[in-house]
Amino acid sequence: MIFALAGNQNCGKTTLFNQLTGSNQHVGNFPGVTVDQKVGQMKSQPDCSVVDLPGIYSLRPYTNEEIVTRDFLLNEKPDGIINIVDATNIERNLYLTLQLMEMRIPMVLALNMMDEVRNNGGTINVEKMSEALGIPVVPISAAKNEGIEELVQAAVRVAKEKRTTKVIDFCKQGPVHRCIHSVCHQIEDHAEKAGLSVRFSCSKLIENDTRIVDMLQLSQNELELVEHSIIEMEAEAGMDRNAALAGMRYDFIESVCADTVIKCEESKEHIRSVKIDSILTHRYFAIPIFILVMFLVFFLTFNVFGAVLSDLLSLLIDDITALVDKGLTAYGINPVVHSLVIDGIFAGVGSVLSFLPIIVVLFFFLSILEDTGYMARIAFVMDKLLRKIGLSGRSIVPLLVGFGCTVPAVMASRTLSSERDRRMTIMLTPFMSCSAKIPIYAVFAAAFFPQYAALVMIGMYLTGIIIGIIVALIFDRTVFRGKPIPFVMELPNYRFPSAKSVLLLMWDKAKDFLQRAFTIIFLATVIIWFLQSFDSRLNVVTDSADSILAAIGHLLAPLFAPLGFDDWRIPTALITGFTAKEAVISTLGVLMGTSTAALGPALHTLFTPVSAISFLVFTLLYTPCVAAIAAVKRELESGWLALGVVILQCVVAWLAAFGVYLLLGLFV
Repeated sequence: MIFALAGNQNCGKTTLFNQLTGSNQHVGNFPGVTVDQKVGQMKSQPDCSVVDLPGIYSLRPYTNEEIVTRDFLLNEKPDGIINIVDATNIERNLYLTLQLMEMRIPMVLALNMMDEVRNNGGTINVEKMSEALGIPVVPISAAKNEGIEELVQAAVRVAKEKRTTKVIDFCKQGPVHRCIHSVCHQIEDHAEKAGLSVRFSCSKLIENDTRIVDMLQLSQNELELVEHSIIEMEAEAGMDRNAALAGMRYDFIESVCADTVIKCEESKEHIRSVKIDSILTHRYFAIPIFILVMFLVFFLTFNVFGAVLSDLLSLLIDDITALVDKGLTAYGINPVVHSLVIDGIFAGVGSVLSFLPIIVVLFFFLSILEDTGYMARIAFVMDKLLRKIGLSGRSIVPLLVGFGCTVPAVMASRTLSSERDRRMTIMLTPFMSCSAKIPIYAVFAAAFFPQYAALVMIGMYLTGIIIGIIVALIFDRTVFRGKPIPFVMELPNYRFPSAKSVLLLMWDKAKDFLQRAFTIIFLATVIIWFLQSFDSRLNVVTDSADSILAAIGHLLAPLFAPLGFDDWRIPTALITGFTAKEAVISTLGVLMGTSTAALGPALHTLFTPVSAISFLVFTLLYTPCVAAIAAVKRELESGWLALGVVILQCVVAWLAAFGVYLLLGLFV
């Protein structure tokens, strides 16, 4: 059996999914964490699966999340729905519940965060609510694993018995009541033929859901008759159709809650959050505080914890490399194979692996910021600024995700309801510096600006943001004319970060990094070693300047001469960066024939401090990796637009690096 897990954003849906399945999906105190549906098998019911759907507030198809959820429920026809609601904010959460009930799919209601309700003096009469709604209601606390087994048993029971929700007439006598019942009678046979609930079809028809209108296959006369009933309701009720339906549902919710819910006092968490927000979301202090927080994160990562751990791992890798080198020499292995292992694999993959601690430490701090709810505040604070450059405040979610990885950031653009906002956000996301570029920044900062590593890092991130803003302003006045969709977002209460969630995110990033190191980067280093070791006639070269790679590099070098770096090895490293940005450092390690620890000093033969900054700016802005381009192609549904992103990034990167090189050259 398949169960759909549906609920509002930030109601604990992904936490419940993890409890039900034993999965380790990333959980954040941040609306919109789930951008696609996830599937897992129930731990206690091996023959049952759960699909974690995106968080939504209604089934009206305004956003991609709502479309994904609605289409899954209509097309896949799950055996049951587990509707999770935030019991501390039950009135708003039940609005979706009523819409799900109209679909007539076996359903159970999970009242989450009941521990917080009790702690703050509230109570909910579960039996009475179950009776009023006509569906099983189970109190749970997903975070504390309370009531989960009871919820599973209730869900399996209603699904096996195919116990559909009772047909509840939410409306009382009046114009809305008459309209709904009139439309239901008119479309009854069409709904049955389409395999849809009559009441659900009626609501969607009144809301003008074009997908449902097409499925019902009504004649023009029937559509006109339905429209006549709706217009009559609007005139008599004195409000439009959507407001009339919303009013009907909220009237019913209020009556149910009046009989079953004793509201909590204002929670300690909310009081604490309001006090903290008076500072962190202050009109003037919010952005300076955010910059200070990010500087502190980068300082601790690159100057304190991450740097020390990275140096230790680098020494360990060098010792292992020396040990393997001695072993291969003693064995008398073929010199070409010896070169492949030491100069290719160990020099390339090893140089990247040494930055694993930096990645882990950085995401340790970032996951704490997300888990506490601070990142949600940044979205709120940045809304006004983003609107000035033509973006919706909701665009901040994929843009922030882009600092981790461009691929999920592009996917997160699905949460945007406006096609204009979505396309514009996808085009801008690659300008946000992803974590794969951290090894490049770290090596160059340590080599040329050891005392200012944290400033270099934050400078790179700010440069990406500034260039993104400039490009956004140009887009807003040219190809993406129009106004962004208004942004509404619920700010979750501040919570102490979950150790499990923080460790999970760190593990996800470490695992992703290691997978890249031993797949894409491994392959890239082997290819680079081969091209560097052989000439066009496949003879082993004694000098890499005579290799195939040098010939390719020499062709491209003139393009980069105006940027301050024209050595053939540099464009070669940039090309391999197209597979994965970490490969830029591994390629330089292979080409320079040096270990990670010695790579920094070796770079002084290729760069001056000014050209090093120019190179950093170029690597920050030029085309993202193959995986990111594939994600852009998939989301924009156009190979030409994806190619346009590649060209745009490269042109902007070249112009920005050229400008930086010229400007700094005036002072140095």
